Amino acid sequence: MLESDFQSFVAYLEKERDVSPHTLKAYRADGEKFLEFLTTVFLARPLEEIATTEIDTLAIRSFLASLRKQGLSKTSISRHLSSLRALFAFLKREGRIETNPALLVSAPKTEKPLPHVLSVDEAAAVVEAGEEGERFALRNHAVLELLYATGLRVSELVGLNLADVDLGTKQVRTIGKGRKERIVPFGDKALASLEEYLPLRRDLRRGRAFRDRDPLFVNARGTRLTDRSVRRILAQALSEADVNRDASPHSLRHSFATHLLAAGADLRTIQELLGHASLATTQRYTHLDAERLLEVYRKAHPKAKSEV
Repeated sequence: MLESDFQSFVAYLEKERDVSPHTLKAYRADGEKFLEFLTTVFLARPLEEIATTEIDTLAIRSFLASLRKQGLSKTSISRHLSSLRALFAFLKREGRIETNPALLVSAPKTEKPLPHVLSVDEAAAVVEAGEEGERFALRNHAVLELLYATGLRVSELVGLNLADVDLGTKQVRTIGKGRKERIVPFGDKALASLEEYLPLRRDLRRGRAFRDRDPLFVNARGTRLTDRSVRRILAQALSEADVNRDASPHSLRHSFATHLLAAGADLRTIQELLGHASLATTQRYTHLDAERLLEVYRKAHPKAKSEV
């Protein structure tokens, strides 16, 4: 039956795929919304009476149409469809169904916005803004320096353990999407900020027993820093630097890649540093660089207004 098959899929994601808690929560929520639609609208029968083999393309299209009527964005609708494709792909592999009905449903076309990028001066101002102020200024500065120096995702940064950082070779080892490991170098400024922060970290961890492994970045209780804390650190730095941008920690990752590209780094190298599975994902930064060059041209060239 569909209900038990869905629970098997969730268990597979959690135990075999070892997806992140955030990803697991999203898959479960999307699936539960689909099951609710089937029981209340499309089939109007109790869930325990619905067989997996009853679900066809029409059911999925009707579900997406209902999401559209609810006012969900194209991006959100596409995510729900991706969740259903993954669910039925799993069930097909398990032999519960013969074909994946979600593959015949097209996702709504969405325009992918270009990532928000800080200029070199803005990025430097934001990173340096973490140097002074309250007790955890050294930690905050090290967080911002390492984000911009390595292009790590926030989840990768807060997941770092002390052993993942080699100060001698100036490299960090991180586990990215798909549980893939990669080594990313960092520069002298990030090294200096880490060396200044580590004594504070030792003080916060000293004399306490922790269940967690040895996290690199810790909070006032000596436990691992969270994604939310990193966002708060960046928001404070943006304010101190007087950079009026709707930036996020991911903006430092985008800025890292764009600035490397502008300085002459090749796409393959940037792909390796970012941990992108596909070069097509990295190629988005060529558009960003083109936008930057066009902006410079418009401001500097005497005939820019008439020619562009």
